[in-house]
Amino acid sequence: MKKIDRDGLLLCELQATAFENSIDKMDSSSEIFIRRFMKSNIAKRMDDESILESNLQANDVLQLVDEEYGVSHYGTVKYTHNEMYWIGYIYRYFAITYEFTSARVYKIIKPKELRELFLPYHTLDPSQAIERILEAKGLLLDEEAELQRRYEIFRKIRMGSKGFHLLYS
Repeated sequence: MKKIDRDGLLLCELQATAFENSIDKMDSSSEIFIRRFMKSNIAKRMDDESILESNLQANDVLQLVDEEYGVSHYGTVKYTHNEMYWIGYIYRYFAITYEFTSARVYKIIKPKELRELFLPYHTLDPSQAIERILEAKGLLLDEEAELQRRYEIFRKIRMGSKGFHLLYS
């Protein structure tokens, strides 16, 4: 897992603000906006951090998403400003620290799931929130934790087979 740096925090802030601003500036539902954004060229520029070489602001990001996909009026459900800010921040933090593309992070956890986790997780450190999300999904991406989990499964199988032989010998 990669440690987040100053540039990473700037990207988290930019994406979070763009997500929050989408409530007032985009005509589509929040979920449609998020899906489009996470698969967009601007998200790819955030993934490779090349966006840091430009002077783009949050509203510019929204305009680039509209230019790429066209203006959409599809969907009506808008999340709250706080939910959208947190979701944008968590998605970017996840992508940076696990070195995943935005599209891959989007496949792992959808906006609707994140929205349901906003109230219990929004006060946690982003890394803790992501760990809990992954743990709940059974996706331990920490190599050491994964090795420990596999060892425990192996041990249980081995102990189980010994117990079986003792009972029926």
